[in-house]
Amino acid sequence: MEAGGPLPRVLSVQSHVVHGYVGNKCAVFPLQVLGLEVDPVHSVQFSNHTGYPSFAGDRFNGEQLRALAAGLEANGLLTHTHLLTGYIGSLSLLQAIADLCAMLRRHSPHLTYVCDPVLGDEGRLYVAREMVEAYAATIVPLASVLVPNQFEAEQLTGGKPIDSLAAAACACDELHARGPHTVVITSMTLPPTGPSGPAPEAGPSQAQAQGEAQAQAQGSGEYITLLASTTLPQRGGGGGGGTTRLVMRIERIRAYFTGTGDLFAALLLAWMQHHPGDLATAVDKAVGGLQAVLADTVRHCGPAALAAERTAEVCALRELRLIQCQGKLQDPPLRYRCEPLEL
Repeated sequence: MEAGGPLPRVLSVQSHVVHGYVGNKCAVFPLQVLGLEVDPVHSVQFSNHTGYPSFAGDRFNGEQLRALAAGLEANGLLTHTHLLTGYIGSLSLLQAIADLCAMLRRHSPHLTYVCDPVLGDEGRLYVAREMVEAYAATIVPLASVLVPNQFEAEQLTGGKPIDSLAAAACACDELHARGPHTVVITSMTLPPTGPSGPAPEAGPSQAQAQGEAQAQAQGSGEYITLLASTTLPQRGGGGGGGTTRLVMRIERIRAYFTGTGDLFAALLLAWMQHHPGDLATAVDKAVGGLQAVLADTVRHCGPAALAAERTAEVCALRELRLIQCQGKLQDPPLRYRCEPLEL
């Protein structure tokens, strides 16, 4: 960002909760503390996230989004440098997102669209099948940066299984060919073979200091894999006429938290803005910030981090501690780093 120039401005269309942290509640604050202006639009407004025993609220539709966009345009306020989308609960709203992206690009031709295609996870769809088809046909071609999890990447590439780094790279190539210059597939569970990133060990003294529950949650001995792929030229010559691929292995935290994907997408957007042409650094810092928040939240949870029953009390304790971790969002500890992937 140029010193003294206008700040980047993000239009963020995601879910909203009154209490807790998912969707825009996970995106707006981190983007702001990292120096970006944010205009949030709430795709839903719920009392709390849907992992609680109950929730109440309303959903936004496409007609309402179009009305908001028209109001912004009438006042010359569509000056956004970025569009960020997360959970979109209806086909009507998804179609309006496509129209919104086109409208924004009329005003800002170089708009960056970061899309977290919230479709499902671990073999289960959260949305109707028609939403998968609409994302694949309409939204993927518009996106600049796509941030699916393993299951979502499979769904967007015809259901082909991603069971290796080679398969993940092929999925990225297919998605690149359809539009996005950058694809980051998160949270992949792959066989323990092939290149891996650094995996620091948690020694006994650390585990004792953190307490038994935290040690069990964070010292799982299991890993998830992230693959980042870009066709943009990279610092040091990567991506010049080709594709740069980066891989990272991250120790799995056994506890279940809501909003982690929303937070990661926002952090990735911010750090890509701060480090253009350096996807490795952007991913390192986005993962570092997310992992710092998770570690602090696990410490705060105590035994609730591993509780099997998701009572309202347990869910409340597991809410991400963004405010308490704002310093680490701005200056994230880099426990994990990307490594180049050559296939």
